[in-house]
Amino acid sequence: MSNKEYSADSITILEGLAAVRKRPAMYIGSTDGRGLHHLVYEVVDNSIDEAMGGYCDKVKVTLHMDNSVTVSDNGRGIPVDMHPKEKKPALEVVMTVLHAGGKFDNDAYKVSGGLHGVGVSCVNALSEQLEATVKRDGKIYRQSYSRGVPQGPLEEIGDAVTHGTTIRFRPDEEIFETNVFEFNILKKRFQELAYLNKGLEIEFKDERTNEKATFRADGGIKSFVEDLNKGVTPIHDIVFAAGETDAVITELAIQYNTGYKENTHTFANNIRTVEGGTHLAGFKGALTRAINNYIQNSDLPKKLKVKLSGEDVREGLTAVISVKLPDPQFEGQTKTKLGNSEMVGIVSGIVYDRLSAYFQENPKDAKAIIEKVVDASRAREAARKARELVRRKGALSDHSLPGKLADCQSKDPSECEIFIVEGDSAGGSAKQGRNPKYQAILPLRGKILNVEKTRFDKMLGNKEVRALITAMGIGIGDEEGQKDFDKLRYHKVVIMTDADVDGSHIRTLLLTFFFRQYQELIERGHLYIAQPPLYRVAKGKFEKFIKDDTELYTLLIDRISKDMVIKAESGKEFSGADFIAMLDEIRFLKNKVIEAFSMGIQEDLFMTLIGLDEMITPEMLKNSETSELVKTLDNFGYNLWIEREQEEEDERVFALFEDRNGHHTKLAVEFFNSKLFRHSYQKYHTALDECGTLDFVAVRGTDEIPCNGLFKLLDTIVDESWKGLNIQRYKGLGEMNPEQLWETTMDPDKRTMLQVTIDDAAAAHDIFVDLMGDNVEPRREFIEKNALAVQELDI
Repeated sequence: MSNKEYSADSITILEGLAAVRKRPAMYIGSTDGRGLHHLVYEVVDNSIDEAMGGYCDKVKVTLHMDNSVTVSDNGRGIPVDMHPKEKKPALEVVMTVLHAGGKFDNDAYKVSGGLHGVGVSCVNALSEQLEATVKRDGKIYRQSYSRGVPQGPLEEIGDAVTHGTTIRFRPDEEIFETNVFEFNILKKRFQELAYLNKGLEIEFKDERTNEKATFRADGGIKSFVEDLNKGVTPIHDIVFAAGETDAVITELAIQYNTGYKENTHTFANNIRTVEGGTHLAGFKGALTRAINNYIQNSDLPKKLKVKLSGEDVREGLTAVISVKLPDPQFEGQTKTKLGNSEMVGIVSGIVYDRLSAYFQENPKDAKAIIEKVVDASRAREAARKARELVRRKGALSDHSLPGKLADCQSKDPSECEIFIVEGDSAGGSAKQGRNPKYQAILPLRGKILNVEKTRFDKMLGNKEVRALITAMGIGIGDEEGQKDFDKLRYHKVVIMTDADVDGSHIRTLLLTFFFRQYQELIERGHLYIAQPPLYRVAKGKFEKFIKDDTELYTLLIDRISKDMVIKAESGKEFSGADFIAMLDEIRFLKNKVIEAFSMGIQEDLFMTLIGLDEMITPEMLKNSETSELVKTLDNFGYNLWIEREQEEEDERVFALFEDRNGHHTKLAVEFFNSKLFRHSYQKYHTALDECGTLDFVAVRGTDEIPCNGLFKLLDTIVDESWKGLNIQRYKGLGEMNPEQLWETTMDPDKRTMLQVTIDDAAAAHDIFVDLMGDNVEPRREFIEKNALAVQELDI
């Protein structure tokens, strides 16, 4: 297709942009971290649509130091000619009109992920600044916007030797609760997109931390399955199928391994359909039918001639199903379930034909697969009998409940609570401290099985798991009618473990069990985590139990604020509420120093930069207005020079700082427009204006302690606040007597409990697979990445 066929005439308008800023969640799902990342997906999806059309093979995504994002591709470039109806350039129509784009014209895009056409115009409306640059027909065009409003006409700014679109945007701080992008969340999405678009290269860079990743999968979804099966033993080569029916492209890659978990990923037009849909239904039906037909019609041993269920044939299966269709029907803008009814038959036909042919052509592999799934069927039959036994026992009377369960007297589930406690010691305290009328205690001995790596029959054979299942009263199993959540015996199921490494592990194993076996229980709001105190603070007759470090800090500062005063050089004194507010500002600043350090900026340099009389701005550095700044920084022991780098049609400007030891720090100039820098500068100078200098005296009774600097002041006051107090750190629930456990953790009038919710089922699934699954590599990566963040490690 030539560029002329994709022109202003291809851009169809449905309605205006009015409501996006007023109700952003209607368009991007939420204004929290999930909605923030959705902005990037919307822009990247436009580039991917170009790739699916065969016009683009490279996408670059860069996170900048001010939390702005640049997405560029080498596609055709958004049209810039005048739109016949709107009398504006087509680029401006695309960027400012809701439901305007090439996605409604099947000549411009045969398939597209951005179904509703709200994507990039929504991003524009919700961005403080957005700049669109188009290289097309030998020219470079650019237009800038602020909160969706053009800041000038579309301009031709030079000649282009290549083609493509570059969008740079900074999310609006007025709209989003957080404006900090997570590298790993975006990285995972880009990796999936590379698998799903064979030959497409996605280059991803985070300038805040210098992390980089490049994704390209020349093997497409076969590479996806290969990587998913790393760390497990496959029992045959990957089976790949592809076909086109009625303009729908279907791709499938499957491989069985020796494990017991099904790992199926489905996609429609590159969008991960977490809840599956009609394409998944077609695949499941065809897989079961193909295997059962092969068993009936082939020369297999008699012991393998078994009729299998869908659950049997998916044990140990890793599968990726990707469909690309012209008119996808998703449930909602966030697109988690495919609804096109025709997809059942289309996918089913391709899968059945390909698998039937594969079994005939590869009898050795077919036999290995059949042996695997027949074995699964026998295990499931054994599990069914075990489950029936569990259910029969559970249905008799309370006498058949687990012997270790100390049940409550009430039979009304809505007022009943069960505390799942680790060990007999804590269980003993809990049993003595509880209110027996409505609180039940189930002590578990040791660690329960990791159900992520355990076959269903083995799970049911585990004594601790059986005790849990029986106590719940819901039943167990994935087939219809095997679980009845209305029979739940306790409407508050509370995990209560120690505040140490073992306690955290047991809590994680229990969360894995509930997420995999009783997800609906979590969705109904019945699962909680107890918050036993971490500290006991005592002095004389005073005693208080503290749940975490934040509460301990608050208590200590509140107490010392009553008998300590901060005197500033200006003569201003801080006491009481002013004292506490002053220390809160210093803690805020200290956290910003830590955040800057994670970006490679040393504390001394950061404090120097926010301490300058005149705030540095990106424009000052871009325009080389730095003569005074260079002199000032020299007095603080830093050399400064400006570096300019040409990146395709853009010039990037960097500030380089060198200290007396020759240590270099290179900052992109947009860092000085970041929330981190601006807010830190404002906080620092507010303190300076109030106090004259940052030399203080902390006065407590007759003691006067001089403190030079904000952080020295904070450290001195925290040290002083500990004096005279007996602070005990609890690690085990058994360290508390029954009365203390009741008062701090179990008394409904005083306790704090954390309700377990599922904000993002796909993310939850991924983290359980990574941390609790068979594959070791993701766990090692997680530990390496988070090791330095650990503050308390009890070994």
